[in-house]
Amino acid sequence: MGNIVSLVGKPNVGKSTLFNRLTQTKEAIVDSIVGVTRDRNYGKSDWCGYEFSVIDTGGYVVGSDDIFELEIRKQVKLAIDESDVILFLVDGREGVSPLDHEVALMLRKSKKPFYLVVNKIDSPSNYFDHAEFYELGLDEIFPISAISGSGTGDLLDQVITHFDKSQVHEEDDLPKIAVVGKPNVGKSSIINTLLGKDQHIVTPLPGTTRDTVYTRYNSFGFDFYLVDTAGMRKKSKVGEDLEFYSVMRSIRAIENSDVCIVMCDASVGFDAQDLNIFSLAARNRKGVVIVMNKWDLVEKDSKTVKEYEKLINGKIAPFTDVPIIFTSVINKQRIYRVLEKAIEVNENRKRKVSTAQLNDQLLAIIKETPPPIVKDKVVKIKYITQLPTSFPAFAFFCNLPQYVKENYKRFLENKIRSLWNFSGVPIEIYFRKK
Repeated sequence: MGNIVSLVGKPNVGKSTLFNRLTQTKEAIVDSIVGVTRDRNYGKSDWCGYEFSVIDTGGYVVGSDDIFELEIRKQVKLAIDESDVILFLVDGREGVSPLDHEVALMLRKSKKPFYLVVNKIDSPSNYFDHAEFYELGLDEIFPISAISGSGTGDLLDQVITHFDKSQVHEEDDLPKIAVVGKPNVGKSSIINTLLGKDQHIVTPLPGTTRDTVYTRYNSFGFDFYLVDTAGMRKKSKVGEDLEFYSVMRSIRAIENSDVCIVMCDASVGFDAQDLNIFSLAARNRKGVVIVMNKWDLVEKDSKTVKEYEKLINGKIAPFTDVPIIFTSVINKQRIYRVLEKAIEVNENRKRKVSTAQLNDQLLAIIKETPPPIVKDKVVKIKYITQLPTSFPAFAFFCNLPQYVKENYKRFLENKIRSLWNFSGVPIEIYFRKK
């Protein structure tokens, strides 16, 4: 866990195409307009048993040509700070540009593992176009075609040599809790408030990555690891694109945790960037607690809490079974409530429901409200069981899994949530042929 590979380079060199190939998605929007990729830029990949995250930094180049060189320098700096391996993509058809020289120099100085990837080497006739990139002074160059995939295997074989396969070996089963969120929402303050007590015992566990430290928190009846990541280091001197910055910083913390406390600034509200970070946690199937901090700055009456909850639920739907807590770290208001909830969500994430219980309770409900008939096909669900995964996942065995629609899946998820407490935890439902 926690290995991060970043793709850097100018717009239109094929970062999105390579991203789609590595993550086996069509997620990034590929278009020939410069800077068209936006926030679809984070995905999972694996190669030869190594799992890693891929970040397409190109998702953040915004604006005109003269701005983009500055943006690329910022991206490269950020990738150097936050990644384990960097893939520097260039366009084999266009040849070397002055900016390529500059990026190569930055990467060489950084001492981070990086590879020069010459893309758009699509046919034997232009195979040798990559040779001119040797003028950048790098020993090893990987000619690839992101569209067809040729050359990507050799590249990945090289990339995974930098990963540490060993997971964190805990002696104990303590929950790992991460505090994530945009800059300046109060993450450091809540952590400092928690760790500012003399009672806590600090046992930094060796993390899966250089940057992750697990700090044992053991007081007031709580016992867990706080995932302290690069996010706690000083920000580099660059005036970063805050969105990109907070997402990059959050990814590692989210991946190395069991439960994420997503902190937001109540005086600003729950905005698109908070939703991004929330979605990252949910996509990684981590437990989530939403904390609206700086509640002391909000003018309120008896209806304010309800209104906030309704607004937030509207944005995070359909996954709305999530605790929302209103805090003021400065006034030490409800901070321990946050911890109680996080521990409770962790218990929910580990909850196992017996096969007998699932079948007794759910088959009766399914009999009453069967899946809608699609194209004259009648779906019959025979048997349900919980899968042995680290997060709650259920398999429904039936005759025609392909005819079960998304809204019926949601209906079943809601029934499961109403019968058992999975608050704060994403649930996966699979339909399998019996």
